[in-house]
Amino acid sequence: MNAKIIAIANQKGGVGKTTTCANLGVGLAMEGKKALLVDTDPQGSLSISLGYPQPDKLTTTIATVMGKVITDTPLEQGEGILHHHEGVDLLPANIELSGMEISLVNAMSRETILKQYLDTIKNQYDYILLDCMPSLGMLTVNALASADSVIIPVQAEYLPAKGLEQLLQTIGKVRRQINPKLKIDGILLTMVDNRTNFAKDISTLVKETYGGSIKIFDADIPRSVKAAEISAEGKSIFSHDPKGKAADGYRNLTKEVLKIEKLRQKHKADISR
Repeated sequence: MNAKIIAIANQKGGVGKTTTCANLGVGLAMEGKKALLVDTDPQGSLSISLGYPQPDKLTTTIATVMGKVITDTPLEQGEGILHHHEGVDLLPANIELSGMEISLVNAMSRETILKQYLDTIKNQYDYILLDCMPSLGMLTVNALASADSVIIPVQAEYLPAKGLEQLLQTIGKVRRQINPKLKIDGILLTMVDNRTNFAKDISTLVKETYGGSIKIFDADIPRSVKAAEISAEGKSIFSHDPKGKAADGYRNLTKEVLKIEKLRQKHKADISR
């Protein structure tokens, strides 16, 4: 086992990163994959949506383990990792992580602290998903430095072109300077309201602007009241509204993500022959 690490990133907030991370993780677990979800946002949205409504009360979080990497303190087996009843593991985050952003500035090899930690546990998982915070600061750079690939959720509601440019520049910079193997799995359209022409125009625009160079996932995630409710419930869309459109969207995304990985493995095998 050697986990495929996927960062779910977009410096714009409210585009469905956390919901995508949680539901893709549970979707992968339902396909028999062992998945770890890592909250890299001091607001702890992922931790809240997986059933920890008060993340600030958690004693061990991602800030704890990154702090130990910085100070070279040995980690205990499975330290800080929580288990969710739908079959995924979670490394939570809380407000302590905002202090970590400051500590990182003076740390040696500051861009790869998260990677050094993930390297110690990635042989225990098939997939590790990183829920990135809505900024392009040091924590997001750490996530991109440790990832094999990035999924970019984009809300199909406003013209995303501007914000995406910045994100793509950051990904390009990380690729050139720190992590040459970083790939973009694709852009995922979220909160799509298929009844409106506007949403269709936006998805056409995204495809025209980026579709030549970046894959746009076939799966899109429809706007759904049910999907908005689950963050308060600590469970995935699959157990909250299994027959709904959002659950279908995440099922399709899960299949696509598995397919991308299968094709990559096949490609690797072909090259090494």
